[in-house]
Amino acid sequence: MFKAIIKVTLKEKILDPQGKAIEHSLHNLGFHSLGSVRTGKNIEITVDERELATAEELIRSACTKLLANQVTEDYEYQIFDGNGSALASFNSRRGVESISGHAG
Repeated sequence: MFKAIIKVTLKEKILDPQGKAIEHSLHNLGFHSLGSVRTGKNIEITVDERELATAEELIRSACTKLLANQVTEDYEYQIFDGNGSALASFNSRRGVESISGHAG
C-alpha cells in the first residue's frame, strides 16, 4: 500500500483572485514582506497496490482525468511507502519524474 500527496495549483499565467485577496489581507494585517500568494489544493490518497509503477500510473491517471484541469492547472505528486519514505514524484509543469525502483 502507498500514500500519494498531490498538489494542484493554477498555472502561472492564470489569474488567482483568491491568492490576490489573501495577499491584500496579509498586507492589511501588517505582513508587508509576504507577497505573490498563489492558492491551490492538496489531496492525499491511499493506493491499495503492491507495485510502485502501478500505483504511480493510477495517481497520474487520476490527476489527468479528474483532479487537475490540465488547461488551467498544474499538478505535482509524491508517492510514499508505509514508512513515509518518498518513492516517486512528478511535476507536470517541468515534466520531471523520479522513481526509486521500489517494488512494494
